[in-house]
Amino acid sequence: MDRKDVLPAIERVGGAPVVIKLLEGTQGIGVILAPEMKVAEAVIETLQSTQQNVLIQQFVSESKGRDIRALVVGDRVVAAMRRTAQGDEFRSNVHRGGSVEAVTLEPAFEQTAVRAAQIMGLRVAGVDMLEGRDGPLVMEVNSSPGLEGIETATGLDVAGAIIDYVADQVDFPEIDVRQRLTVSTGYGVAELEVHSGHAMVGGTLEDSGLRELDISVLTLHRGTSVIPNPSGRHVLEAGDRLLCFGKLEEMRSMVAPKRRRRARVKKLPPQPMGDAAQS
Repeated sequence: MDRKDVLPAIERVGGAPVVIKLLEGTQGIGVILAPEMKVAEAVIETLQSTQQNVLIQQFVSESKGRDIRALVVGDRVVAAMRRTAQGDEFRSNVHRGGSVEAVTLEPAFEQTAVRAAQIMGLRVAGVDMLEGRDGPLVMEVNSSPGLEGIETATGLDVAGAIIDYVADQVDFPEIDVRQRLTVSTGYGVAELEVHSGHAMVGGTLEDSGLRELDISVLTLHRGTSVIPNPSGRHVLEAGDRLLCFGKLEEMRSMVAPKRRRRARVKKLPPQPMGDAAQS
C-alpha cells in the first residue's frame, strides 16, 4: 500500500477510530486501536516501513469489547462462546485476560458462521463475529482454531465432533459435481440468477418452465440461505440464484447477454505457412 492509499483505505471502513492488525499476529498481539486518522496513518506507515503487512478494520463500538467465536464443523456450528475484554482493554482474547462464557447462537449468527466457512472453502473453522447493530459482523475466519478454550467454556467435545465428521467423509467423500455432471455432451452445471422484473419472479419453480426445458434445480440460494433440492412449490423471488443441471444451450439462452471487448487478432494467412514457404 502506497502512502497515498492509506487515508482512502481508512475512509473505506468508516474512518477513525479503526483497528489495525498485523497479519502475522496471534492471540491479540499486533492489534492496535487508532482513535484518530493521523494516529492511524502514522501507525500504518510505521509498520509498513518494517515490511509488515497490515489489515484495517472498522471499530465497532457497540460490541463493547465482546465477540463471538463459533466453531464450525461441516455445515453446522458445534460450539460457540462469547469472549469479553477486561477493563479498558478492547481485545477480548483470553490470552489478554478476557473472560469467556458459553452462548447459544441466534439463527442469523449460526448461518453467517457456516456461510463464512463455506466461502473460505473450510470444513473446520473458527469464525469470529462482532455483535453489530444490524446483526453479525464477521471479523475473522481461522482455518486452524484452538480447541482448549472453547471446550473448557462450553463443556463440549469439539475434537470428537471433528473426528466424527472426518469419519463420516470416508463413506461419502466430496466429489466434483460439475465434473461428474458434464460427462454428457451438451449438459452441464450453471448458476442462473432471477433478476428483478423476470417473468419467473412471483411464480413457483413448477411453473417456471425449467423442467420442460430439461433443466433440474439442484439448490436455491436466497441471501445467506441455501435450499437443497427445492420442491416445485417454492415461490421465486428477485435475487434468487438457482444452481441448475441441464442443457447448456437452454441455460445460456436464459442469461442476459454481456458485451465483451475482444482484442483484435491478426488474420490467418490464406494458406498454411508451410505451403507458402514451399511455393
